[in-house]
Amino acid sequence: MTRRPGPVPAPPPGAGTGPPAGAPLLVCCALGVERFALNRHAVPRTGPGAATVLRTGMGPHAARRALDRVLRDEPEPGATAVVAAGFCAGLLPGMRPGDLVLAEETCDETGRSRTACTASAPLARALATLGTVHTGPVAGAAHVVRGAERDALRATGAVAVDMESAATLTAAVRGTPDRPVTAVRVVVDAPGHELLRIGTLGGGVSAFRVLCTVLPALLAWHRSLPLSRR
Repeated sequence: MTRRPGPVPAPPPGAGTGPPAGAPLLVCCALGVERFALNRHAVPRTGPGAATVLRTGMGPHAARRALDRVLRDEPEPGATAVVAAGFCAGLLPGMRPGDLVLAEETCDETGRSRTACTASAPLARALATLGTVHTGPVAGAAHVVRGAERDALRATGAVAVDMESAATLTAAVRGTPDRPVTAVRVVVDAPGHELLRIGTLGGGVSAFRVLCTVLPALLAWHRSLPLSRR
C-alpha cells in the first residue's frame, strides 16, 4: 500500500541562535525545516552528551558569519566539534532522495579551500543503519547548482553539492585546525529526481524523514572521538 506523504512540519518558534558555553557538539544547518528535523531527538544542551543545533541561514557567507560569531567566545578554543548537516543535491547517477551523503572532505565554492573530515569510518557505520550512504568529497556553491554546473562538479570527483557545508567547516577550523569536523547531508534531489520537477514533493518528504533520524548517529560519532578531541 502506498502511503501519501503528509506536509512537512513548520519549524518551531523561539529556538536559540548559539551554543551554550562549553557545548561539545554543534550541528549547523541553514534552514528552519532542517533545524526542526534535527531537533526531533531531545538531547541536553549542557553536560555529557550535549548538542546544539544552530541555524546559520542560507549560503556560504551566512554560514561563515554564524560560525565566526558563535565560536568567537568559545571557552576552550577547538573543543567544540562541528557538523554541517541538512539537505544537498546529489551528483551521482542512481542517487535518490533520502540517500545519505557523508563527506570525506569539503571544497568551497572557489575550488581552492579544502577541509578534511574527522573520523569518517565510525560515522559511516552509524549512518549505514539509516539508509544508503554515499561517501566522497562534497562541493560548495554560492547558488543552486543545476545542469552543466552539476556535471562539472561531478567531474571533479564530488558526490554532492550544497551551499553551506564547505563554508561551515572552513570557518570551524580557522585558527583551530585540530577541531573535529564533518558534514552529513541528505539528498533532496539528484540526477533524474530534480526537486523542481512535477511529482517530486514525495522526494522532499523522504529526505525530511531521513534527516529526522540523523542526530543519534552524530552523537555516536562524537562519542567515538578520542577524549583529547572532545
